[in-house]
Amino acid sequence: DVVALRDRDGVGKAEEVRTVVSGIPEVHGILLHQDKLYLAPPTRLLVADLAKDGSAGKPRVLVSDLPEGGRHPNRTLGMGPDGMLYISVGSSCDACVERNPEHAAILRAKPDGSGREIFARGLRNTIGFGWHPESKVLYGMDHGSDNRGNDIPPEELNQLERGKDYGWPFCYGKRRPDPRIHAPKGTTKEAFCAKTEPSVLEYQAHSSPIAMVYYTGAQFPSDYRGSAFVAFRGSWNRKPAVGYKVARIVFEKNKPVRFEDFVTGWLIESGQAKFGRP
Repeated sequence: DVVALRDRDGVGKAEEVRTVVSGIPEVHGILLHQDKLYLAPPTRLLVADLAKDGSAGKPRVLVSDLPEGGRHPNRTLGMGPDGMLYISVGSSCDACVERNPEHAAILRAKPDGSGREIFARGLRNTIGFGWHPESKVLYGMDHGSDNRGNDIPPEELNQLERGKDYGWPFCYGKRRPDPRIHAPKGTTKEAFCAKTEPSVLEYQAHSSPIAMVYYTGAQFPSDYRGSAFVAFRGSWNRKPAVGYKVARIVFEKNKPVRFEDFVTGWLIESGQAKFGRP
């Protein structure tokens, strides 16, 4: 289901909660653009007309052949400054050589779904991404692979550019070869990784970044403007657990320089228990 919440009197509480679209299994990606509601379940891209009252028409299928969900079925949508639609497609596995080149990538297409291309590759699962409000540079948070210990590989913030390869599954972080996977055909991991794009910033392994949004409001102090908030839903197989928080990416002169905790507290008992996953 896709649900609309309406705050008619502007006091910050929704008086009306209404289902506007239903019957779309595993729908995750959602985008509002020019009176259109774009939705993405694992293998499709849908669009519906959006009325002023928040109601939506019947969704139409724009794309029906996105890669299968596999290990990472959540698709995220974004409309770029170039007027193009961006679609995240996670890997089908933990660490493998994909048969479908559209897995582990960011795709780009026209708003009607046509002209689809691979924008950036080598991204295991970049669910959270977006354009800096001033520089318009695209950044994304990528999930590292599992089963490599408590502290590798790190979660990555990448500057995403057209035609670039960010290394997965052979490399992680700043072009470091993954010790647990074989070399690419015809080369070594070291030679391959040297030609990939390094991360811009890194974060604790297994924190699981699931959403990223830039702050352009006026509620917080002025130096928060242009920062990004990242929701880390938290580890599932690390002891002690990590993540379960919202962090701020601090930008200086429109460049990301560090992470800071913004909201914590879902992880309790010294990392042995939790009561929420943001």
